[in-house]
Amino acid sequence: MRRSAGGILGAVSLPSTVAALIDRGVRMPLPETVHIADDVDPARISGDGVTIHPGCRVSGGETVVSSGVTLGAEGPVTIRDVRLGPGASIAAGYAAKAVLLEGASLGSGAHVREGTLLEEQASTAHTVGLKQTILLPYVTLGSLINFCDCLMSGGTSRRDHSEVGSSYIHFNFTPDGDKTTPSLFGDVVHGVLLDRPAIFLGGQGGAVGPVAVGFGSVVAAGSIVRSDVPPGKLVVVAPPPALTLAREPADYRAVNRLLARNLRYLGELAALQAWHRWARAPFFAAQPLGPAVGAGALAMLDLARAERISRLRAMLAKAPGDNAHAATAREHLDEVCRVVASAVGAPPAGVLDPLVAKAEDTAYLEAVHSLDAAARAGVVEWLGGSLDAAWAQVGQLLPAVARLPRAALV
Repeated sequence: MRRSAGGILGAVSLPSTVAALIDRGVRMPLPETVHIADDVDPARISGDGVTIHPGCRVSGGETVVSSGVTLGAEGPVTIRDVRLGPGASIAAGYAAKAVLLEGASLGSGAHVREGTLLEEQASTAHTVGLKQTILLPYVTLGSLINFCDCLMSGGTSRRDHSEVGSSYIHFNFTPDGDKTTPSLFGDVVHGVLLDRPAIFLGGQGGAVGPVAVGFGSVVAAGSIVRSDVPPGKLVVVAPPPALTLAREPADYRAVNRLLARNLRYLGELAALQAWHRWARAPFFAAQPLGPAVGAGALAMLDLARAERISRLRAMLAKAPGDNAHAATAREHLDEVCRVVASAVGAPPAGVLDPLVAKAEDTAYLEAVHSLDAAARAGVVEWLGGSLDAAWAQVGQLLPAVARLPRAALV
């Protein structure tokens, strides 16, 4: 079916995909300027309060657009295989193989690539680049930011949230061409409970991955973080003096630290996967198109896990043959990655009952906030205890890697 529409271009015949969405109730002020690819399934596009502004392009068989979504309020938007929860929005820009949960938003000039997951009410201002980025609820990024290969949590609401100041960079690529650089700002084990102090990363600054920054920490504007920051600290990093030093390319003397940081990151991904699989699934099931959005979130976490393992394998393959630590890591890499990536199984009986019992009639964020101290302690014991047990197994294979306690920075 093709439908005629009049607009700035005069009377035109609309493609069947555009016409089908209009029939479902999607609002398109200038439908003749909107491109909906043939691979988009109209059944995965809600007709309830969705607005697609002029100049937008939507493609991908995995794409989901839930109720209340707005695309292109400030300029053209291109999305491909993006799953959008209720009320999510992209003001202008590009996104592919990403997921935005309920109320999450991207500002104008967004450039978002695979493995990106923004949970409820997470947001970015204008001109932000994300890839392999995970933001837990409420986390807010300012403008002109590159924040790839990292996970951030912390804060309790839209008024009390972890925040990254404008012109911030997460440095995630080394001179030797490696990306074994994932950083944790907060964590998953405690972050999913939405009760930890917010983290603030001041603008015109950056972090050289991989680092871990604890809850409640403030990093002053203009500071470049090159080492871990314990919880609740104020950090002011002065510019270093100019140095000219001899350089040995690809010597990988810090291979154990890199392994520890990457394995810990894999563990946090395992915790978040478990949380989505057993705690969040009933809430997705209660929403129209929710199961498809929830499946997308799990798919992003699968992508994140595969990325981290791939980057580790590539880095170790480049390490010199006489590097004993790298040789040991190569020997045990598959096993330690398997142990950590599958660390968190189903929760003990009853642990999630206080939460999932509310899925039928309570929004997810409200349900998490309603948990009492005993329920929260049970979640931490399930997720954190599972990761501690996995870390002990890592220590049996790679003792030098596991010397830093897994939960040192929570």
